Amino acid sequence: MESNKTVIEIRNLVKTFPMGNREFTALNGINLTFTGGEFSGLVGPSGSGKTTLLNIIGTLDSPTEGEALVMRHSVGKLSQKKAAHLRNLKIGFIFQTFNLLPVYSALENVEFPLLLQKMNAASRKKAVMDALDWVGLADKVRSRPAQMSGGECQRVAIARAIVKKPEIVLADEPTANLDAENSHHILQTMVKLNKELGTTFLFATHDEKVIGYLRRIIKLYDGKVSSDEIVTVK
Repeated sequence: MESNKTVIEIRNLVKTFPMGNREFTALNGINLTFTGGEFSGLVGPSGSGKTTLLNIIGTLDSPTEGEALVMRHSVGKLSQKKAAHLRNLKIGFIFQTFNLLPVYSALENVEFPLLLQKMNAASRKKAVMDALDWVGLADKVRSRPAQMSGGECQRVAIARAIVKKPEIVLADEPTANLDAENSHHILQTMVKLNKELGTTFLFATHDEKVIGYLRRIIKLYDGKVSSDEIVTVK
């Protein structure tokens, strides 16, 4: 991916939710731009708007006002079908709760996004094995989530997110349920994928372990950007 290519552009974005007889403003005038290959994070306390913004970028929600452009598509103007198509082709998701299907093996969980793309069986198998190999789980292809540790389950979730080689990966508190050792292993895996595939990673987090790996830190407070800084890699 071109490193100077704009992949996400947020313009004067506002998001409100009804709360009884009034409205709660979750995001209030956000302006941000992300280019290809960034390794960035939305950082702030609970209620600061991190997940709301991530959901809008991921086309799971729409702005109330303003605009969110993802791969040049205006999220608020996409039909549900077109939003799903954009997610399926261009965006990978990593959640803190893994969201793996318990009756499926690691291989089947990672394969699932490719079934939606109607990829042929041979190409699917190669892509899945490559993804599991990237995250160091080539020996767990037949294991189900209950037979794996939390760290292994999260690595399967990462493999599922990157198997289709998306241009953007959105990670919402991906280390929240992991101990320190597994957290660092997961983060090192994501840094490696970012470098090797040029994928843009955007986190929502308040975990100091995650923040230590970020190369751009965007702090949110009460739905507004309070600071936006580039971190120099030593």
